[in-house]
Amino acid sequence: MATEKAKKDAAAGIERLDPKTDGASANVVAENIEKLKDLFPEIVAEGKIDFDALRETLGDYIDDRPERYNFNWHGKSRARRIAQTPSSGTLRPCPEESVNWDTTQNIFIEGDNLEVLKLLQKSYHKRVKMIYIDPPYNTGNEFIYPDKYADNLETYLRYTGQIDDAGFKLTPNAETSGRYHTNWLNMMYPRLRLARNLLQRDGMILISIDDHEIDDLRLVCNEIFGEENFIAAMVWEKGRKNDAKLISVGHEYILIFARDLGLLRERKTIWREEKPGAKEIWEEYVALRRVHGGNDLLVENDLQKWFSSLPKSHPSKKWSRYKRVDANGPWRDRDISWPGGGGPRYDVPHPKTGQPCKVPERGWIYSSPDEMQRQIDLGIVEFRDDHTQPPFRKAHIRPVLAEIEADAAEQSDSDTEEEEFATQVRGSYFYKQSQVAVKFLRSLLGSKAFDNPKDHFELARLFDYVTASDPDAVMLDFFAGSGSTVMR
Repeated sequence: MATEKAKKDAAAGIERLDPKTDGASANVVAENIEKLKDLFPEIVAEGKIDFDALRETLGDYIDDRPERYNFNWHGKSRARRIAQTPSSGTLRPCPEESVNWDTTQNIFIEGDNLEVLKLLQKSYHKRVKMIYIDPPYNTGNEFIYPDKYADNLETYLRYTGQIDDAGFKLTPNAETSGRYHTNWLNMMYPRLRLARNLLQRDGMILISIDDHEIDDLRLVCNEIFGEENFIAAMVWEKGRKNDAKLISVGHEYILIFARDLGLLRERKTIWREEKPGAKEIWEEYVALRRVHGGNDLLVENDLQKWFSSLPKSHPSKKWSRYKRVDANGPWRDRDISWPGGGGPRYDVPHPKTGQPCKVPERGWIYSSPDEMQRQIDLGIVEFRDDHTQPPFRKAHIRPVLAEIEADAAEQSDSDTEEEEFATQVRGSYFYKQSQVAVKFLRSLLGSKAFDNPKDHFELARLFDYVTASDPDAVMLDFFAGSGSTVMR
């Protein structure tokens, strides 16, 4: 498993793990009792919970019907207890086996991730911004490494039927064994419970998975993280399998849950990524500014020539409408009418003719004449030659603050909104051939060391997307696998 630390982690109060202070894990059960005691002091007596008192306190919120909606499987209760059982292990630093020990911003921990997750509870409790895991897929084969670990883990593996009495041999998780889903769920459940404790309130977890367990994983995450915190199940199409008998299933999923989606909404959190080709347009604009200084007309003319010279396949070609230039950079025209119709109607004098401009059929997008005038003063509204046509708004390739504030204030959702800025919201589906990652890892390691490595370019793009507002984010990957997170 691996964690990636930001450059300013020390400033955020996250110190390098100290084996002297972080050797034993936190007692999750004791901490939960303290939380209950703080909320309901009347239900705790001599360190024990009086469940009858708790039932009376919660009243109608208790559901004790024999038939009710839940998700259960054999061993779930014991898997829950495993997550709550403290670990007595110790994290031992290995500077002699490390690279740049004193300056690295990464920590790589070697060991069973269940035990290590317990040990991280003290130092990283509610300090991790994002968790990404690519757990072993339930394909009917072994999904636990065939090693003999400490006795406490061995007990867990024996309980789940994954080792024999000698403690070495793993039992294949065959679909015919009757434990096909059960074994996998018992492996995942305690790890996800512990992972939730590490997330910040505005943190999130991303999990790669395929069709075998997407349904069960969604239900488990609904229980652990809360179904109200579900964000999306992204579909990653990796290519068609021509040897398929019926339908080629070449996709996987990335399941995304927030620690507290309500907090993200309260903070008006917005995730965006830069549109392909937008960066190149900005770089060309900056280069032309260096040549022509403040002469907007010369910059504009040369920028339009640059657009014309691009091949059709160039990603910037799609954004050639950003061919006008002002002090805030390249811009294009944008609708100024109220989305959906029924917007306000008032007079907007034309600066040259002095006559009221034609009002758009759907009304003005700005709710009042004062707000319209503010946008005019900021240079966001551009008038036409005369008053016979409505003016339009500017949409810059890199929006200025006034544009962002105006959209937030008006809560615009026009039908062209997704094309207006150089940033975009990601869709829940994307395509990237799996062979790209396979070839890259083979060239890096000199052989095919992993069968299904993840594409680290795509992962980096996704990580940057969800953590753009927090460049110092602490990230955790406790199923390191082929090291895709590390290569980021």
